[in-house]
Amino acid sequence: MSLLKLFQVFAFIVVTLVVALIAFRQYGRIYRNISKGKAVEADDNIGLRIKNTVLLAFGQKKMFQNMIPAVLHLFIYVAFLFTQIELIEIIIDGFTGKHRVFADSLGMLYPTIISFIELLSFLALIATVAFLWRRNKLKIPRFQMSEMNGWPKLDANLILIAEIVLVTCIFTMNGADVVMQGHDPAHYPDTGYLAISSWLGPLLFGWMPEGVVALLERVGWWGHLLTVYAFIIYLPFSKHLHIMLAFPNTYFASLEKKGKMTHMPSITNEIQMMMNPDAPMDAGADEEEVPGFGAKDVEELDWVQLLSAYSCTECGRCTSSCPANQTGKKLSPRKVMMDVRDRMEEKADNEAKHGVGFDDGKSLFDYITKEEINACTTCNACVEECPISINPLSIILELRRHKIMEEADSSEEWNLMFTNTENNQAVWQFSPTERDKWRADL
Repeated sequence: MSLLKLFQVFAFIVVTLVVALIAFRQYGRIYRNISKGKAVEADDNIGLRIKNTVLLAFGQKKMFQNMIPAVLHLFIYVAFLFTQIELIEIIIDGFTGKHRVFADSLGMLYPTIISFIELLSFLALIATVAFLWRRNKLKIPRFQMSEMNGWPKLDANLILIAEIVLVTCIFTMNGADVVMQGHDPAHYPDTGYLAISSWLGPLLFGWMPEGVVALLERVGWWGHLLTVYAFIIYLPFSKHLHIMLAFPNTYFASLEKKGKMTHMPSITNEIQMMMNPDAPMDAGADEEEVPGFGAKDVEELDWVQLLSAYSCTECGRCTSSCPANQTGKKLSPRKVMMDVRDRMEEKADNEAKHGVGFDDGKSLFDYITKEEINACTTCNACVEECPISINPLSIILELRRHKIMEEADSSEEWNLMFTNTENNQAVWQFSPTERDKWRADL
C-alpha cells in the first residue's frame, strides 16, 4: 500500500472515530431526555405495532393523502435507503484502503445496483429542488406560520442544500471514476455501464488531465462521506431526527381508539371509594404520596410523548387541519410538539451547566399558553393527519388537567359546566327533575 493510501486510511479512521464519539454523546443526550418521562406500557399487541410501523413509517401510507409532496418525499426516502449500499462500500474501502471493493465480488449485479442508486439520486435531486421551491418561492401556508420563523425555516433549507451537495458528490465520484477506469484500470476496477455516470462522467471530465480527474474522484468520495458524517452529527439538532425516530415512534404509539382519554388512577380510586364506601381500605394508601394531576413540565409527560416531540418533522399537517387554528385561534399542534422538544433541550442545557436537578423556575407553560390549550376542541384532526402517529392532543389534555385540577385555573364557561355536571349530572343548568320532564315531553 502506497504512502498516500496509508495516509487516507489513517485520516478515514480518525474522522470516523471522532464522528462516532460526537454522535454517541449527542444521541445519548436525547435518550436521557426521553427517559425522564413517566413510565407507560407500550409493549402490548406486538403484531399490530409491527403492522403500523410497516404501513406508516416504512410504507409512508398517510403521506399519500396529498399526492404531489408524497411522491417527491418518496423519491428522497427511497434514495436515502438505497444509497446506504454505496455508503457501506465507501466505509469498507476507507478501512481497507481498497477501491470499490464490491465491484469484483458482485459482478454484473454491481452496475445494476449502482445504476439504480444513480437514478434514485437523480429523482431525489429533482424532489429536493422542488421542496426548496415550495418552501421559499411558492410559500406553502403551513410553512409560513409564526413557529416556523428563524431556526426551523433555516434548518429545513440547510438539510435540502446538504442533499444537493450529497447528490453532486455521488455523481462527481462515479463520473470521475468512470473516466479513470480508462486511464488507470489497475487501480480503478471496471464498474460496468452505469445509467448516468457512464455518459455524464466523460462529458464533464473526459477532457481534463488525468491528475485532475483523479483528484475530483477523491473530492467526490470524501465529499460523500463527510456530508453523511456531518448529517449524522447534525441530526440531533434538527427536525430531520425523524429519519431515525419515526420508526420507534410509530411502533410505540398508542393503540387506543382516537379520542379516548386516559384515566387517572388516583381519581378512579377515589370514585370507586365514593361509590362503594364499604370496600376495604388500602392500609398503605394514606402513606403514599398523592400524585399530581396532569403535567406542568416535560418530566410529568410520559416517555412516548417525549419521543413524539423529538420525532416531529414539523410538516404542519396537524396544524393545517386543526379547526381551531383555521378559525384564527392561537392553537398550533405542531407548535405544541416543538415547544415540548425545546423545553427538553432547555432543561438538558441547564443541567449540563448547573447540575442534575437544577430548577430554573420555568415550566411548559412558559412555552405553551392557557389560551392555546383551551382552544383545542379535542376533535383529533391533528392525530389523524400525522404521518407517523404523533398525538399532540394527549399533551394538550395533560396540560389542561394540570391547569384545572392543580391550579383551579379555568374559564367561567368551563366552571359553570363543571358545576352543572356535579349538581345536575348534565352540562346544562337544569335540575334532574326538569330534565326528566323535558325528556318525557319529547
